[in-house]
Amino acid sequence: MRYRSKRDHQSPITAKTAAICSRVLPSHLSNKRLPTLTLFAAMIIAPAYAQPALPAPIEAALSRANLTASDISLIVTPVGDKNASRLPASVQVIDSRDTDRQSARPSDYNAVTANENNSSQNVTKTDNLATNITTHTDSQSALITIEQRTIEQHERKIHTYTDDPYTYQSVESIPTVVPDENPSLTNADNSAVSTDNASVKISFSPLLNHQPDVPRTPASTMKLVPTFIALDTLGAGFVWHTRVYHTGIQVGDTLMGDLIIQGSGDPKMTHERLKQLLYQVQAAGIRHINGDIIVDSSIFESVSKNPAAFDNAPMRPYNASPDGFLVNFNTVGIKTHPLDNDHASLTYKPRLANYQLPNKIRTRDAACGQVSYSLSPQWQAERLALNASLPKSCGEHVFYVAYPDAKTFAAHVIAAKWQALGNTLSGQVISQETPYDAKNTSKLVHGLTAITVSPLPLVSYPSLDLTQQIYDINHFSNNVMTEQVALSIGAYDTAERANMPAKNSTQKAASLYQYQPMHTDYPAALTHISQWWQTNLSTPPPYLTNGSGLCRDCTITAANLSELLTYAYNHPSFDAYVDSLGIAGVSGTIAAHSERLPDSAAIGRAWIKTGTLNNVTSMAGYVKGLSGQDYVVVGMINTDQALNPYTARPVLDAVLDWTAQR
Repeated sequence: MRYRSKRDHQSPITAKTAAICSRVLPSHLSNKRLPTLTLFAAMIIAPAYAQPALPAPIEAALSRANLTASDISLIVTPVGDKNASRLPASVQVIDSRDTDRQSARPSDYNAVTANENNSSQNVTKTDNLATNITTHTDSQSALITIEQRTIEQHERKIHTYTDDPYTYQSVESIPTVVPDENPSLTNADNSAVSTDNASVKISFSPLLNHQPDVPRTPASTMKLVPTFIALDTLGAGFVWHTRVYHTGIQVGDTLMGDLIIQGSGDPKMTHERLKQLLYQVQAAGIRHINGDIIVDSSIFESVSKNPAAFDNAPMRPYNASPDGFLVNFNTVGIKTHPLDNDHASLTYKPRLANYQLPNKIRTRDAACGQVSYSLSPQWQAERLALNASLPKSCGEHVFYVAYPDAKTFAAHVIAAKWQALGNTLSGQVISQETPYDAKNTSKLVHGLTAITVSPLPLVSYPSLDLTQQIYDINHFSNNVMTEQVALSIGAYDTAERANMPAKNSTQKAASLYQYQPMHTDYPAALTHISQWWQTNLSTPPPYLTNGSGLCRDCTITAANLSELLTYAYNHPSFDAYVDSLGIAGVSGTIAAHSERLPDSAAIGRAWIKTGTLNNVTSMAGYVKGLSGQDYVVVGMINTDQALNPYTARPVLDAVLDWTAQR
């Protein structure tokens, strides 16, 4: 959606009175006398049409950003019981390197050291990256204290994954900077305690309500929609199961037949987790495959996209396509390491089999910009082409590039991982968007290999649960993971769908492989999301073209997001939802809030998802006010001016600060 520039903005009062005057004045006088009459009429009519002015700090921030009130939609609404906050403990950031602040700090804020967990396998809320953390209890709630240096170390790790300061990719697992101080309540049998929504719902009028019904481009705040709907329909503990079957028969450690990997839509099948999946196949006794490895990604149909379509940057990881068997976000990490002979070594994660990746490149004396631009990688049919040389000043660096086709990428990585485990494959890895059917394959099937698909899976490999997946999505703003989740809503929304037989199946199934989740595509998944919205909420549903917000034609209103967040606040899975958001001044894409507004009351008290595109700056989430009251806060700025996100973002920072002071 496009919006008029600041110069074209006309107040609703002026527009209305101009229309009135143009009708009552003779045509030959209207142009001459209109300005005076418009002003006079505005003075009379203004009280009937004027909207409340925005708070002074927000007005001032808009002025500094060269924006007007018509460029922004805002809603701030109290939620919940002031004496029973559902938000996590607030976070206080301290810097013991500042001796003045250290000496002024109360003695009971003295920090205790926690062990750093460097696990690269799972991202969980119990992973504890934070050092020097202590918990303090005041009259309102527990207070977590974190060292500034801890946040800086954490953010450096996040920033290594992208050259874009507002697009984070959870290519590797990064533990949260904040430990889990408020684990979800459970019964003795470890099942979640249900919350009676009716008992906690309290209705409030908005504290701030400015242009709530204007449809705007949301950027990544759109991720709040599919992630919560997935929590509601699938459950916080939902997991994707990638199952492995085979045809033929196993003789010793050799499979005389094909190995079949049935993709489940798992959003985070990293290359490390793929290795674990294949290791389980090896542990089941198969070391040699006298046949092919077939990847069935048919759970998602026709979801591949042109990676250059959005911004002509096809190699940026945020443009990767979803897939029924998505491997490592279609992304390769390239690490440069300078050598002593005017060369630099290159290493890759993951490696690609049957594809040429240069392991060395010349260096030259030059200033280093971004390494990815200096090397200018280009995927060719059989090799990765790089620029002739790399500036020496670049030193050691890691950057990430996306492969253009998800299925071809998966085939290369599977072959490399299978070989790396010391196994052999006589055939090839074939990735396809149709279920395996021996009768429809082009190769000749005979002897032992003609035996049909195994009745039970050889391996059933569970994903990280949905709670962990949406933490990655909302904390690091991972686009392709969001699309995987949005598509999964349509495929797994009910138990009946998960147990339905494959399409066109008219006979009793001989193998569990023939029972598959409902195959889905983007139109079906988005229709399902819209139907959920109409069933559970009262505002008209937003217009989605994908689930991630990486779109120009998708729109949502501030009222939409506010209602969704309010509904989520009273939901049993709220803890998983709010914990997935960044904390203002502490973590995620809102961590730099404290740099832009060092004295903000929102630091450590706001749980926020941000969004940034050209001419779009947005945020939505929750704020714990100094009074103890919880608030839902939504702010979206759209303009067709050349919007600098570093200029516009402080406007939304001012909104958070103003809300936190309530």
